[in-house]
Amino acid sequence: MARFVYRMQSVLNLKIKTENQSKMEFGAAQMRLNEELDKMENLEKRLEDYILQGKELQKSRLDVNEILFNKNAVENVKSQIEDQKIRIEEAEKIVDKARVKLSKDMQERKMQETLRDRAFQEYLQEEKDAEFKESDQRTSFTYGQRIVNNHKKS
Repeated sequence: MARFVYRMQSVLNLKIKTENQSKMEFGAAQMRLNEELDKMENLEKRLEDYILQGKELQKSRLDVNEILFNKNAVENVKSQIEDQKIRIEEAEKIVDKARVKLSKDMQERKMQETLRDRAFQEYLQEEKDAEFKESDQRTSFTYGQRIVNNHKKS
């Protein structure tokens, strides 16, 4: 039996390599998005802390400088939160692009694997047919030899 050689194996290997690279890019994009979401969570916690601190300042002895400082800090954190929302949107777009690319690369790899499997099945069928033909020829030859031998004996 001859060895099966898929003539487009180099294409399949390239598709596998491309898919692996896309997986890494998607993972990196997802990690960046998670980092941006963590930053947002920290900013929101800081904002909440400043708001609570502001309420406490208004309840206790009125210190105008402290209240103004707190108010500025709240506004500053709100501004940072708005900037962070933009960064998160950008990171989400990058993740979506990476997801689409990964999905496409996976489909292409699966298509190549399907083509390889079909080629292998065809190869197996051809080998089976060749084996059957060879067996049939052997049988015909043996049968022909018996007839020749029987005619010689007669």
